[in-house]
Amino acid sequence: MKNFLKQAQQLQQKLLEQLRAIKVEGSAGGGMVRIEMDGEQNVLSVKIEPEILKEQDSAMLEDLIVAAFNDARRKILEKTQESLKSITGLPFPM
Repeated sequence: MKNFLKQAQQLQQKLLEQLRAIKVEGSAGGGMVRIEMDGEQNVLSVKIEPEILKEQDSAMLEDLIVAAFNDARRKILEKTQESLKSITGLPFPM
């Protein structure tokens, strides 16, 4: 039992290391809004092309930010699932 717990802790540590290494970029509006996130779902950066600010349509910009965030989050989930599968050999649902 003690060996099993040690293996579980090692597996958890390996997964955390892989999650910390994940970096994704979600985008919306043809790349007009881009959000970079890490594997722990922390937002690292937000980039907004200046042309979109000229339109002065705050509702559209808000929608694009949400869409870019959701795109980045989806990519993180996919990469997390791939990491879990590579470590354990088992498929995990999203």
